[in-house]
Amino acid sequence: MKPILVRTHAVALTGISAHVIAVETHVGPGLVSFNLVGMPDASVRESRDRVRAALQSCGIDWFEHRVTINLSPAGIPKMGSAFDLAIAVGLLTARRVLSAGSVDGTVFMAELGLDGSLRPIRGILPAVIGVRREGLKRVVVAEESLAEAQLLPGVEVLGFSHLRDLVTHFGGRLLEGLPQLPPVLRINEGEAGHDLSFRGHIGSGGASGLKVSTGLTGVTGPTGSTGSTPPDLVDVRGQAFATEGLLVAAAGGHHMLMVGEPGAGKTMLAQRLPTILPPLEDDEAIEVTAIHSICGTFDPANGLMRTPPIESPHHSATMAAIIGGGVGIPRPGAVSRAHAGVLVLDEAAEFAPTVLDALRQPLESGLVNIHRSRQTVQYPARFQLVLATNPCPCGHALSRRKACTCSSIQQRRYMNRLSGPLLDRVDLHVPMMTPSAAELAEPARYTSSAALEIVTQARKRANKRWRKMPWSLNAQTPSRALRSEEAGFEQSVHTGIENAVAEGALSLRGADRVLRLALTIADLRGKDRAGLPELTKALQFRNGVRYGAP
Repeated sequence: MKPILVRTHAVALTGISAHVIAVETHVGPGLVSFNLVGMPDASVRESRDRVRAALQSCGIDWFEHRVTINLSPAGIPKMGSAFDLAIAVGLLTARRVLSAGSVDGTVFMAELGLDGSLRPIRGILPAVIGVRREGLKRVVVAEESLAEAQLLPGVEVLGFSHLRDLVTHFGGRLLEGLPQLPPVLRINEGEAGHDLSFRGHIGSGGASGLKVSTGLTGVTGPTGSTGSTPPDLVDVRGQAFATEGLLVAAAGGHHMLMVGEPGAGKTMLAQRLPTILPPLEDDEAIEVTAIHSICGTFDPANGLMRTPPIESPHHSATMAAIIGGGVGIPRPGAVSRAHAGVLVLDEAAEFAPTVLDALRQPLESGLVNIHRSRQTVQYPARFQLVLATNPCPCGHALSRRKACTCSSIQQRRYMNRLSGPLLDRVDLHVPMMTPSAAELAEPARYTSSAALEIVTQARKRANKRWRKMPWSLNAQTPSRALRSEEAGFEQSVHTGIENAVAEGALSLRGADRVLRLALTIADLRGKDRAGLPELTKALQFRNGVRYGAP
């Protein structure tokens, strides 16, 4: 026979970066075999059996020739079932069921069921981003992935529920095959507590199984809702200093440590930080949504994730769960899922010290690099860290009601689980004690909506200050900019900082963080310049745990 060579396209993900892969199908004379080359992993090699069964279920005879599938470029690792559809379309084209011209320039991304149904895969949004970046204009996905693929403009998206519908749309025709499976197939993967439900609707042939989109839709929806009453800052009473610190953290993007006895409200405050953060901008929303698409925790029915995400892992979480990792291509950890949002480490002193210290690098760079022998994967990880912990094993070292039963050595050993270099990267150190009856009787100082407005106005002032710079938040301001004219500090502030450093009360990094806090406090107070009152308040927040609440 005369050899046949066909090319289709698929996508391989490395982190949140997508690479368009050429799927080259060669059918020629030789010993009957099916060879898959181009650095596929075990799950990709299993596509041979899925594709064979799917084509036979659709009435297509398998090849009695030597078939070679090359996934190019070969240097990029490939894993998962996302290549099934591209391989199947290449074989259908080699069978002359489809013409090469009809599928040229189209990227195919779906898993195949044994009956020929198309099933969704993870990472559709970052894959479509990569397709658009490479200049390709059309993608084909499973019908259930259509809503997610539609979130990005500039690419024509076709969604099918069955291979027969795809063939009909591209001008081919399949003979009657095997009966189809029941219309609903649910697959639950309990990964990290997330329920991933795939519902596969099998089409009945013709064009009825096709959905098309070329525009931008669903970009204003919030993140998924559990249906319960959302948390609100109005629930917090008797913690004026801590609530003020929460607003400072939200306005400037600062990290925060809360230390207090059990029941003081540390977790309650931490859970309400996302409610006073402004919605994500377009670029951030796309990046956050892409991360959660890879993790399988994104619901496309609600559109792009506009609400800053919050992650609160248990203190038994491993290094891979927090930072990222796993078998094969490393998956995002909690630090990446909290990108542009909040990472809450409740009972922080109970976390493994090695896990806590691993946060130091992403806190500085906003990125996490996970190295493997064959590759390095980079995920964004610019998050706000909120640490909440008891001051000692019994929890009552700061209590006004109960006596602490721990020795001084036990107290120091417990708090030393939070290393000095980590705490030096945390701007606000807030002590918390259980409110008295009189404090609880006082009305709440803020609602989340009122606090959000205050935070939004403060961020606008920061944006105006740094409008010529590549950053917008005070917490991201580099050291040299803090001492420039644009920062707008009064001379007394620099003098006070120099004295604190000379006395050893602040490290050089701590001095910069106090200056950033002073800027944020000035923004919250509606001031253009930060003076001694703002510096004093910043020092109180910086040294609050050490010296007690004011």
